[in-house]
Amino acid sequence: MIDVVALGELLIDFTCISTDADGYPTMAAHPGGAPANFLAALSRFGASTALLGKVGTDAFGKMLTNTLHKAGISTEGLLEDHDYFTTLAFVTLDETGNREFSFSRKPGADTQLCFEELKLNLIDEAKVFHFGTLSLTDEPARTATQKAVAYAKSKGKLITYDPNLRKPLWKDLDCAKEQLIWGLSQADVVKISDEEVEFLFGLGVQDGAEYILEHFGVKLVFVTCGPDGCYFKNAVTSGHVPGLAGLNVIDTTGAGDIFGGSAVWKLLQLETAPEMLSEEQLRDVVSFACTSAGLSTTRSGGISSICDYQEIMTRMKEIYR
Repeated sequence: MIDVVALGELLIDFTCISTDADGYPTMAAHPGGAPANFLAALSRFGASTALLGKVGTDAFGKMLTNTLHKAGISTEGLLEDHDYFTTLAFVTLDETGNREFSFSRKPGADTQLCFEELKLNLIDEAKVFHFGTLSLTDEPARTATQKAVAYAKSKGKLITYDPNLRKPLWKDLDCAKEQLIWGLSQADVVKISDEEVEFLFGLGVQDGAEYILEHFGVKLVFVTCGPDGCYFKNAVTSGHVPGLAGLNVIDTTGAGDIFGGSAVWKLLQLETAPEMLSEEQLRDVVSFACTSAGLSTTRSGGISSICDYQEIMTRMKEIYR
């Protein structure tokens, strides 16, 4: 039995660590991709996971496959494509210090995933099916994602979703909105950022969470707010958990994915349906996820920054005692 199977991109994140006198960056390479980061957090805490995706046969593709092996994520559903390179993402800082994303993906191997190539037995064996939107930007991966979600729903799987908007990857933002909203209409549990709520609906955090629950059939929503923590809401309760204070933040790449994976791992420990979880239960889930994600920002990379369970629990005892 697999706890969680995810579909989507596996890529290399190149993160700026310094710039020379002319502004050119020195970059460090880290394994990444939102679904992979998400699964890596689950695997770190003992969950059984698998990734459905595609990489190239280039050196980066082989390194990423090896990284999944080391992280305890099944690669049975990971394909290699001789015709397309593994996607590369470049994270640089603009003049105000904000992150900017550039992608080498024209197309990348992850966009060439076809439904007919998917190992559906992995979905059959899973409790949870997870997806994001980077697999919705291009065909044939968009159709593969849509059909995989429909298949998982037909099998009664819990569907979790992270919009994970990356504007440079979309041909136009109207299409991005259309696909992000489609994803909301499919999901049981949603992890969405405050910026994505603003982009989609022009609403604040609490109003956005309420709107999502009322209009899309979502059972539980987490709205992450960066260093300000997370607002949660389901049919019976809502609340906010603050982020960790006093962190020496080095790299925020993958923190939202790690939050999502950590939250879903906690949900798997509960026997209550997501829409019926109490405030106490959800505060415990979100406190753990916020701590896990916050600590990850003090280290570089996505997969490589995930903390051990005991380190997270020790920090939580210091904060919430």
